[in-house]
Amino acid sequence: MNRSYYTVGLILLTFFVISFLTNITGPLIPDIIQGFDLSLTLVALLPFAFFIAYGVMSIPSGMLLEKYNEKKMMSAAFAVAFLGSLLLVLSPNYLSAVLSLFLIGCGMAILQVVINPLLRTAGGEEHYAFNSILAQLIFGLASFVSPLVYSGMVSKLQAEEKSGGLFGLLAQFTPADLPWISLYWLFAVISLAMIAIIMVSHFPKVELSQDEKAGTFKTYIHLFKQRVVILYFIALFCYVGAEQGVANWISQFLLTYHGYDPQRTGAEIVAYFWGLMTAGGVLGLLLVKLMDSRKVLVLFTALALICLTAGLFGPGNVALVAFPLVGFFASVMYPIIFSLALNSVKEHHGSFAGILVTGIVGGAIVPLIVGSLGDQIGLRYGMLFLYIPIGYILSIGFWARPIITNKVITRKKKVATP
Repeated sequence: MNRSYYTVGLILLTFFVISFLTNITGPLIPDIIQGFDLSLTLVALLPFAFFIAYGVMSIPSGMLLEKYNEKKMMSAAFAVAFLGSLLLVLSPNYLSAVLSLFLIGCGMAILQVVINPLLRTAGGEEHYAFNSILAQLIFGLASFVSPLVYSGMVSKLQAEEKSGGLFGLLAQFTPADLPWISLYWLFAVISLAMIAIIMVSHFPKVELSQDEKAGTFKTYIHLFKQRVVILYFIALFCYVGAEQGVANWISQFLLTYHGYDPQRTGAEIVAYFWGLMTAGGVLGLLLVKLMDSRKVLVLFTALALICLTAGLFGPGNVALVAFPLVGFFASVMYPIIFSLALNSVKEHHGSFAGILVTGIVGGAIVPLIVGSLGDQIGLRYGMLFLYIPIGYILSIGFWARPIITNKVITRKKKVATP
């Protein structure tokens, strides 16, 4: 038996750190634009650099996992993230920021590939579904916390800049006109701490199941020849693109059109976006036990579109509510799309999962398109591009034909006795 509650706890902590580092870019965008004097297109290259790393590293990481153990892979991942964070704090400029986010993205991509099989082994296959849901809730919690930490750190840094103490010391190593850089000192410390924890930890031996193995090049070619594989790859591309396309531009939108302070109000609304996404995930789990997941997907996606429209064209007080609600209704998209995808093919689920995870590059492409359009026609109309990926997700509920559908709770009919 390879059960280890300690390792499960370490994996859940890793999920928290991944999310903490991943979803902070959106709240920082207004500060980055001002600090580096960037256009919307240039600032969009930052999340592009982060998420393109997933496309570069996901499949190679799966192959490396079969050669090196989990401890080495996780340590290497945090070492890469540490180097990325250190690069930006030591050389705070735009090009360093692009390379820094790419390196951090590479580290997070490696971790995503490693920790799921490890969670299955350490927690037990019979508890894997529960632990996976718990991991997603913790992932969402970290996404909620990180913008608030950013807001608190910047406020504290500015208040105690000339005083002693930790923040006074931090202020000496942070450019006065780029207070958000302090967050990357925190990322560097967190990465070092995680390396230390991993190095002293004992990991259970993980035997990759057939579904978790990377597969051969021929396997990927075989899968890409299937229309359903392409359709679901596009679906994951659209989901992550839409998610990041909203989250990355909320703060800048609220500043541009309603004058809200990005370091306080903007950061809080992004935090609520992720927080409500977590809450919506809990509701989604209940609903897929009561009705076909395709119907849940159609309902929630339609409501997400309505809220996005209200956020883009409503007054400021409406936007403050509508944008977080987009996160609430987007919450079911990823798990439902992923489960429909895997339930639509008969074999090579591990390789197919690798292809689906590669679709995370949508988080690189879609925000970049929104930013480019925003430079040409204004951010509000640039964000209308999000209707395309969200519309595609809506369509899945109508064309998906899984081999196995989700099991729902049904009331047994009483058999009449003569």
